[in-house]
Parts: sequence; C-alpha cells; structure tokens
Amino acid sequence: MARNKELNQKIKDERREQILSSALMLFATKGLSATRITDISAAAGISQGLMYHYCKSKEEIFSELIKYALDRMNAACIELEKLPLPPHQKIKMAIEKLLQGFDANKNTSYYYLLILQATVSEAIPREAKEIISQGSSLPYEVIERILIEGQKEGTIKDYDARDLSVVFWTSIKGLALNKAAFGGSYKMPDPRILAGIFLNE
Repeated sequence: MARNKELNQKIKDERREQILSSALMLFATKGLSATRITDISAAAGISQGLMYHYCKSKEEIFSELIKYALDRMNAACIELEKLPLPPHQKIKMAIEKLLQGFDANKNTSYYYLLILQATVSEAIPREAKEIISQGSSLPYEVIERILIEGQKEGTIKDYDARDLSVVFWTSIKGLALNKAAFGGSYKMPDPRILAGIFLNE
C-alpha cells in the first residue's frame, strides 16, 4: 500500500513537472495572453480535463513559474554570499556557474525571459507582479554587498557598487535572452570576459 502511494505521488510529481516545463516554454515564446490552457495540455501530453486536476488556470501556472524561478535565484545568491571565499572568487564563481547553467539547461534561459516579460508587462496576474515586487531585488543586493567587500580588499574595480551590480545582472540577463532566442546554436562567451569588467586582475 505504501509503495503504491509513493508510486502515485511520483507520477503526480512527474506530470506536474511536465506541465510546468511545457508551460514555461510556451509562455516564454508566445507570451501569457497567446498561450491557452489547451496549448499547455497538448505540449505536456495530457488531457485538458486532467490539467485542471493539477492547476486551476494558466495564470496560476504562470505565477508558480515566476515564484519558482525567483526562489531558486534568491536561494543561490544567499548560498553564494555565505561561501567561505574571498569576494573576487565569489564573483568569478557566480559568472561561471550562471553561464554553465544556460548551456546545460535550456529552461534556465526561459525563466529569465519569463521574469523579464512579467516585469515589463501589465497584462500578467497580480500575484505574479507581487512575487516579482517582493523577490527581485535580493540578487542585486547580494552582488552589491560582495562587490563592496571586494573593493575594500582591492580586488574589485572602484566604481559605484550598485552600478556594478546592475551591470552584472543586466549582462547575465542579456546573455540569457540570447540563449533563449537562439537556443543550441548560441554558445556562451568566455566567462573571463565578463569577470574582467569587475575584477582588478
């Protein structure tokens, strides 16, 4: 009985993951308004009736994807800041891991595209707007603090740390958008190029 319960839960989790992954691709490439719940169910390979067993609406899925993306990004930033490494190594590591992530998983770049759409568009669920409003500043704040520590040590260039943090994330997001647009044909640049903007090396 316990094994059957575990198996059922595994099937549910896999279906939900398939729904979210399919919805992510559709939202990123078509936008929320042009994506129908039937598009998501077809892409996920499940019936529309079964779709409603997992979610109430496409807006609910959209908000869940935004929350998932920001939660993961914020958690990664917090862990980065906690690492027992000097600031310049944290910056180098962050750049390397982010660029590797774009090449390793196509969904990663789609999440950045989705967040950008949600940030600039008025035609998105209020819940998604609130999630972005509450959770989008932390990555900038963490990188800014790391840069300030590096400037104290003389390993980070002596520009305004807030401006440098904006350049950091703008560069990362720009690369993500290129990856989303061009897919497998787009290769991430050498991370040392981006690191050179910030490091005194």
